[in-house]
Order: sequence, then structure tokens, then C-alpha cells
Amino acid sequence: MRTPTNQDFSRTQERLDGGDRPVFGPEIGEFTDTEQRLAAAEGEDKEMKTGTTTVGISTENGVVMATDMRASAGRMVSSKDVQKVEKIHPNAALTIAGSVSAAQSLIRSLRSETSLYETRRGKDMSMEALSTLTSNFLRSGAFFIVSPLLGGVDEDGAHVYSLDPLGGMMEEDYAVSGSGSQYALGVLEQEYDADLSVDEAKSVAAHAIQSAVERDLASGNGINLAVVTDEGVEITKHKDFEALL
Repeated sequence: MRTPTNQDFSRTQERLDGGDRPVFGPEIGEFTDTEQRLAAAEGEDKEMKTGTTTVGISTENGVVMATDMRASAGRMVSSKDVQKVEKIHPNAALTIAGSVSAAQSLIRSLRSETSLYETRRGKDMSMEALSTLTSNFLRSGAFFIVSPLLGGVDEDGAHVYSLDPLGGMMEEDYAVSGSGSQYALGVLEQEYDADLSVDEAKSVAAHAIQSAVERDLASGNGINLAVVTDEGVEITKHKDFEALL
């Protein structure tokens, strides 16, 4: 057996003292490599991002979600035909804003988990459970720089959730995300009403996206529109806004 040395004892004492590290760290919302992640995010001009304006509106009979169709890489428009809203559950959809690769990975993970839940339990996941799952995925730090909206319908009605990149979650009557969100939010503040029908909500969502497209350089090239009801998810693409207004 090796005889302990003074160096061994000093290392042990350093571990016990903890140095300048907090005993109960990391704090909520912190990650051990946050600085490296932020530095990488600042320098990722070549990574494809969605730029984006996304909107979610809750109505009595369902949820309407809308996004623009432009993706950018640095200062260049890398795609004019991006689907930024995806079905992740028989009665739920997710919009994406931020890093395309992280968003695609999040969507695949959510689809897998909802399918596994249904297989094991013989029923679909509730929107409360799905929103919590999404929040936990984001909180893990594995999907950095993604700011999605989640919309769905279950036995308790229609739901829209706004989620931030660190996993914060709020249920709203309507919500926005992305670089053009301030323009879209101005429209929603003026036109949203709790008694909107699904068709009326589609028109309001289209107007909100159109407003952002006209002012936000990272949003444009058309609109993706998703209607979520208890019958399922229907997603359509439109290059012209006029037919929806």
C-alpha cells in the first residue's frame, strides 16, 4: 500500500475547502460551461439560424400557430422555404426560433418521448406533461439557443406555452418569439379577443406575421400556418398573405 504524501493531504484539504466555488452550486439557471456556450453562440455566424417570427393563439376550439419561412446564416438568407412549426404529438405542435440544429434535435426528442409515453400507458400525453417535458429538456442545456412556442389541445382545452432557452415556461392566451416578435406582439395586442374562432385566429396570426415580415430583416418569404384541434394537427404553407387576411 502506498504511503500518503503531503501533496495528497493538501489536495484533499482543497477539495474540502471548496476554494471559491459555491457549496450548493450551480444555482438555478446556471451551467458549468455557460461562458463557453455564450462565446460559441457569439461566434457562430456560419451556423444556420431561423431568425424568425413565431406566433401562437389559443381559441375555444383549438390553437393557431404561425411562423415565417426564412432561415439565415450570418448575414445571408440561407433558405426561403423553412418549415418552422412541426407536429410533435397527435394534438400538439412546436414552433422553432434560434439554432436550427438544436431545434431539430429538440423536435426529434419530443416526438420520441411522446410516442414512448403513448406506447407504455396507452394514452396521449397531456399538454401540462408535454410542456413540462419540453421545459426540462431546455433546462438540461442540451438544446441551447432555442426559444419555442408549444400549442396543443387535450381534455382540458386549448393551451399555448411560451418557453425560453433556459426552460422557463408560461401558459398564455397568445405568445410570440423570435427576432420579429415585437412587431407581431403589437398586432396581437390590438386584435386578439378571447372569443376568436379558429378562422378568425388564422387571420390575426397571418396579420401578425405579415407585420413582422415587413419590418424584421430576419423574417420573410411566406408563412407556415398550423391549426391544432382535438382532431389533429394541420400544417399549411402560404407564400401570399392576402388569402389569409
